[in-house]
Amino acid sequence: MPELGSSLLIVALFFSCYAAIISFIQGRKQHPAWIVSSENAIFTVFGLLTGAMALLIAAFVTNDFHLRYVTQNSSLTQPLFYRISALWGGNEGSLLLWGWLLGLFGTIVLIQNRHKNRELIPYATGVMMLTTTFFLILLNFFTNPFQTLATPPADGHGLNPLLQNPGMVFHPPTLYLGYVGFTIPFAFAIAALISGKLGSTWITSTRRWTLFSWLMLTLGILFGAQWAYEVLGWGGYWAWDPVENASIMPWLVGTAYLHSVMIQEKRNMLKVWNIILILATFGLSIFGTFLTRSGIISSVHAFGQSELGYWFLGFLGLIFISGVLLLSYRLPELRSENRLDSLLSRESSFMFNNVLLVGMTFAVLWGTIFPIISEAVRGTKISVGAPFFNQVTVPIGLALLLLTGLCPLLAWRKASQANLRRHFLIPTIITLVGTATLVVLGIHKIYALMAWTLSLFVLSTIGSEFWRGTKARRRQTGYGYPRSFVQLIRRNQRRYGGYIIHIGVVLSFVAFAGAAFNKETLLVLKEGESASIQDYTLRYGGLTQIPQEGRYVVRATIDVQSGGRQIDTLTPEKRFFPDQEQPATKAVIRSTLKEDLYVILAGYDTNAGTATFKFMVKPLVGWLWTGMYVIIGGAIIVLMPPRSRRRVAVQAREPVTSPVPHISQPIATTHALEGMLEK
Repeated sequence: MPELGSSLLIVALFFSCYAAIISFIQGRKQHPAWIVSSENAIFTVFGLLTGAMALLIAAFVTNDFHLRYVTQNSSLTQPLFYRISALWGGNEGSLLLWGWLLGLFGTIVLIQNRHKNRELIPYATGVMMLTTTFFLILLNFFTNPFQTLATPPADGHGLNPLLQNPGMVFHPPTLYLGYVGFTIPFAFAIAALISGKLGSTWITSTRRWTLFSWLMLTLGILFGAQWAYEVLGWGGYWAWDPVENASIMPWLVGTAYLHSVMIQEKRNMLKVWNIILILATFGLSIFGTFLTRSGIISSVHAFGQSELGYWFLGFLGLIFISGVLLLSYRLPELRSENRLDSLLSRESSFMFNNVLLVGMTFAVLWGTIFPIISEAVRGTKISVGAPFFNQVTVPIGLALLLLTGLCPLLAWRKASQANLRRHFLIPTIITLVGTATLVVLGIHKIYALMAWTLSLFVLSTIGSEFWRGTKARRRQTGYGYPRSFVQLIRRNQRRYGGYIIHIGVVLSFVAFAGAAFNKETLLVLKEGESASIQDYTLRYGGLTQIPQEGRYVVRATIDVQSGGRQIDTLTPEKRFFPDQEQPATKAVIRSTLKEDLYVILAGYDTNAGTATFKFMVKPLVGWLWTGMYVIIGGAIIVLMPPRSRRRVAVQAREPVTSPVPHISQPIATTHALEGMLEK
């Protein structure tokens, strides 16, 4: 098996190089034989990488400790679910997953575009195959997952206990789906620069890929935040850790790109800016991989010391130099055909949105790399913590929240007074009344008050837009309000799905603002003693020591009372593992939409009969996870094929009942099939 796996990777590298070279050649020559040859090579690369993935998964399932990678990340007692997910638990497997996803996406893109975009697709697939070649070079010569041990052990070391959690099963793959997905719009942007086809074709061809990648990156970030909140036992979901920052930076720039391309599609403006944004998004994805694999930063998320970081840095330099040279060459052809007509317009609001998102990205980037720069220049690593990031990003985030309510409803070119009054009068009144109510209720912390005020404004603007549209549909069709509401969304999925995504983002801001009212206390309790925090009374019921397979657990019992009655019993734990020096803390969370009660067993003294607890009350955290599901729902609506395209696909499957000219039937069928595969 190891020899076969290594052979598959070597052959995949050969075909990947071949596919990249032939793709670029046939981009200029368009020779039919070369087109077929390059396509077959791309399909072969995907097949070979699929075989390598299958072999590595089989090695984990069968506990093949001949492989060094399996020994390092699995054990006999590890559940099958986590044995399979251990595939991406280290450098070798995660890079193989990345390469396999590149092969999969390249194959899908090729199938989608076999009969269209012939000027762009050869260069786009060439760029994707070059990227695949880079990862295959690493897999073959620096981090081969099929390396063997001379003397295989009887058992493996096992996956880090902190990673044996459903959150870490889904967090890395969704991040990789986002990172790899952004390769596609990046490849099409480079293809547009090489071919000179600089219109909006490359944008429309990758619109759904871009949104899919953004959604996956969003989910990856949120899964990681949820894992940190529930597993790491420190009581938070975001710490501005360097690796967390590495994932948020491409998300911020990708969000700017998603908004900015609307201006190019509608007004034929910002062509240079859009190319810069997508180059930066992909570049920051590679930069994040450099951070996690270089060993230059310390993080619970990082893979540790490795020489791979320098290869990623070199690849990042190649991306930057190539992008700058191509952009400089095509710059005269990328002039905007229109100008900004008014600062009070949708174009200008999107531009402000872009400035803020890119500004936040730069602030996060600077705070992340400053310790590295200070150590290189002065020999002293100066840490940059959460206070810096919060001080910089919170005001920017509030400004972005305001624009979330303004951008979609302002008119293109120039907003008239009638437009402003129609869209914003009622939401402004609702917001003012709501803000006054919050002040009366005692909400005086300025950032929280601003966040909830702006959230109310955005929800009011979006709600009024749904209401106006539903009423209009009801007048046109005579249907009831529920059916008119559903039809409204189905008739314009991109617009109203985007509104739903914005609602999810607003719910997340509601949760962020709740952090201003967190309460926590650290107490030492004897068995039978009680403590109070907020409206809760917590009674310590003692410790239980439980030997389990592969670990030893010390469990505390906490009876929770509120309003004079017991409402729950919580059991926080300390978990001890044979191969781990430090115990793992398992916090227990009692969650409602109002607040979370978070209980941590910080320590214990069996001789004194005491235990140390950290009790925290964290308002509104549940709205963050609710917002995540709303974002998923909105993105699915946007990603669904438009109703008209689905109708064409259905018609293509139906028998023809009316006479048509002989030549039109294959044309109609071809268009219908393209519609089914498109984007």
